[in-house]
Amino acid sequence: MKSYDIFFFDLDGTITDSSLGITNSVKHALKKYGIVETDRKKLCKFIGPPLPASFEKYYGFSKDEAWKSVDYYREYYKDTGIFECEVYGGFEEMLKKLKAAGKTLVVATSKPEPFARRIMEHFKLAQYFDYVAGMELDGRRGSKTEVILYALEACGIKDRSRVLMVGDREHDVMGAHETGLDCLGVLYGFGTREELESAGADYIVDNVEGILKFI
Repeated sequence: MKSYDIFFFDLDGTITDSSLGITNSVKHALKKYGIVETDRKKLCKFIGPPLPASFEKYYGFSKDEAWKSVDYYREYYKDTGIFECEVYGGFEEMLKKLKAAGKTLVVATSKPEPFARRIMEHFKLAQYFDYVAGMELDGRRGSKTEVILYALEACGIKDRSRVLMVGDREHDVMGAHETGLDCLGVLYGFGTREELESAGADYIVDNVEGILKFI
């Protein structure tokens, strides 16, 4: 275990429990195709990975159908689903301690950047972050790897050994390793220990407070 100067945070499942808003938005999109999904837990698989890939993987949609589904998803999400979430308990207090220790904090999410910024401002967390990096609304920067590379460039970070990616899903681990970063997996989100270990997470913690071990 080592200490880090820069922390990249995933958003859904790491900063916020966004399960209600995301699953409601997916249900809204699926209804457009005559699919009525009653098992909300089944839809939690959509939390974290890029949306088009999830519509293709879990419902067999073509690429065109998947992107149209994203449009339908955003009909509900942009004004309602976006705020059907809550910040994990103790997270803001943890951010305060990281900032007090002089750390640089960055959001790196596969959620569209304008939505991520609105969420951070809504919950008054933007004040703790040096930058919020996310996907483009048109699908560019669609992978976690692309988002991380964008965040590194936007923040002028050269020494990647100083950066720790914090996330709850395998995509966070893979994106971190593909860009030369270490990754801390958190178990309070939507990923399992098995998922994070299989992806090769460098560290795993059970709770929000565990993140402070790395300062």
